[in-house]
Amino acid sequence: MPRVAVVHEWLLDFAGSERVLREILEAFPEADLFTLIDRPDPELRAALPRRAKATSFLQRLPRRWLRYYVPLMPLAIEQLDLSGYNIVISSSHAVAKGVITGPGQLHVSYVHTPMRFAWDLQHEYLRAAGFERGLRGWAARLALHRLRQWDVRTANGVDVFLANSQHVARRIRKAYRREAEVLYPPVDVAAFPLAEHKDDFYLTVSRLEAYKRVDLLAEAFARRPDRRLVIIGDGPEMRRLRARAPANVELRGRLSSDEVRSHMQRARAFLFAGIEDFGIVMAEAQACGTPLIAFGEGGAAEIVRADGAPRPTGVLFAEQTADALLEALARYEAQAQRYAPDACRENALRFEPARFRRRLLEVVRANWQRASHELSQKGVHP
Repeated sequence: MPRVAVVHEWLLDFAGSERVLREILEAFPEADLFTLIDRPDPELRAALPRRAKATSFLQRLPRRWLRYYVPLMPLAIEQLDLSGYNIVISSSHAVAKGVITGPGQLHVSYVHTPMRFAWDLQHEYLRAAGFERGLRGWAARLALHRLRQWDVRTANGVDVFLANSQHVARRIRKAYRREAEVLYPPVDVAAFPLAEHKDDFYLTVSRLEAYKRVDLLAEAFARRPDRRLVIIGDGPEMRRLRARAPANVELRGRLSSDEVRSHMQRARAFLFAGIEDFGIVMAEAQACGTPLIAFGEGGAAEIVRADGAPRPTGVLFAEQTADALLEALARYEAQAQRYAPDACRENALRFEPARFRRRLLEVVRANWQRASHELSQKGVHP
């Protein structure tokens, strides 16, 4: 039996990539797990009890400065010794795909996204961090330039790319000039039961980062004081949003999984204004029978069955503006009965975990058989 290693950037909290990691480990229960940092919060520890076999030197550094360790991450990931494994599966949204493998090893990389902060969202991240100008700004730009060079070079060490959406497959093609098969991430639809009854509020659940554009939702609802918006999540944008939020916009902070699920089940519709690589949270809302009103780029366009499709499950808007969002909200309210809860639930079933695990196993086995055959033809025994 081939020995399998799974590499993930860090284990801190139970976000989208950690949900995918859980299913990768379910598909390969004998695999050893490697991460840069392993400091799970209680929710992640309960959902993913397996701990990393090895971590990096970043494990010993204070967590609160994580974003400033980015220039050290390529060095850290290259120190993980995977030489004793036949198959390496990296779960990558930053540097995990850069782990070093040899010619007798198969490296399959499941890419949640090429690192956003170094590629197409560089300028947004620099603005959010206050690094637009001055010496710190130039230093950050130089570090990101070198990081992009490293990122492109290490793509050559990946044998098979898997992307979590068509959107990410296009980004992989743009950044690395490599093709990727799309394998949609697993959504635990069983944990988000259908609810037919809806209350009179709108909802978003999001990490409060600038690129998520939660500010646009708050701006739109400031112009509709007769409508209520609930925002669940925490992050760097919380202080700014609290300072500007009108009375009909509630910022609830970070809530438990049970509370999030309850809000998803009861919301009139789920809103999303950012460009997400896939957006597991949107698929979870659909599993609850809740329609989506979302910006029509990125993963949202692949999740929502918009107007014109049989049994539509939501409304997409074409511009990241409050006007476009309010127009989409009006379209939704004018024909809300078209977006049936059972149609939303049916749509979400496309992303069941069993489908993800089955296809991942098929891809890894087929490529390992092919690689093993090619190596044996050359007299190399993996």
